[in-house]
Amino acid sequence: MEGSNTTLVTDFILLGLTDDPLLQLPLFVLFLLAYCISMVGNAGIILLTKISPRLHTPMYFLLRNLSFVDLCYPACATPNMLANLLSDRNAISFLGCALQMFLFLGFGSAETLLLAVMAYDRYAAICKPLLYHTILTERNYKSLTAGSYLIGLLNAMVLTCLTFTLHFCGSNINHFFCDGPTLFTISCSNTFLNEVLSATVGGIVLVGSLLVIVITYMHIVAALFRIHSTKGRHRAFSTCSSHFLVVTLYYGTIMFTYLRPKSSYSLEHDKVVAVFYSVIIPLLNPLIYSLRNQEVKLALREVMTRSCLHV
Repeated sequence: MEGSNTTLVTDFILLGLTDDPLLQLPLFVLFLLAYCISMVGNAGIILLTKISPRLHTPMYFLLRNLSFVDLCYPACATPNMLANLLSDRNAISFLGCALQMFLFLGFGSAETLLLAVMAYDRYAAICKPLLYHTILTERNYKSLTAGSYLIGLLNAMVLTCLTFTLHFCGSNINHFFCDGPTLFTISCSNTFLNEVLSATVGGIVLVGSLLVIVITYMHIVAALFRIHSTKGRHRAFSTCSSHFLVVTLYYGTIMFTYLRPKSSYSLEHDKVVAVFYSVIIPLLNPLIYSLRNQEVKLALREVMTRSCLHV
């Protein structure tokens, strides 16, 4: 079938967010600013949780890894988007496109799993406080974190292989980075099986992680109702409210993009949603965890005070 009608695609053209010259420069400035704030915020969380003894706990070890992921996966897509807003033609090689998709999906999948591990950490802290340090030993939480990266990268490898075994009839990708659903639209192969397998493999990781989060939060809510002290209930609620907000934002956008029927795809809408989870959410995460977390505020104050005393 592909014999005479298919040419070998050696590179792709990323069409980006918009070709309207009146929008390109303002969007470039806006997203560059957001990207820089995101990088500084997440790097700041990593540094603070590393140097502050107050934050040497399983919860903040997991938060440090979440910030690391939020540094990595936006870096796979956002620079392409920024370059595209300033240039007429943004080419990426076939292998470069595959690598970009692999890394983006790998770190994105790792984030979904890390959020599930963080939910389990909150469950242990609120529902099993006396056994917390027995359940979340250093070996256990580091193993869970390593497992999140490993499963995330394996998931990305499978999804990338399923996509790049296809034959492509075109080279113009109507997106600002290489993404499975968009690449399916320029393939001249029958993509039905690839799409089903991609949705199944990706769905197992995504839905499995979400199921863990839902179950743990059901236990957490039940535990909150058993706390008779208003102060104690408020303190317990504040420890998981930031995580719950991050989960809601992240999973809502990811599920909208990857777990809906093909008939409802809108490439323009997908690009807007992709901006949200590749730029906005990594920007919001450090703000949510720092502005709503008293321990982070106290740790930052202590570090700044020590720095001033040493000057």
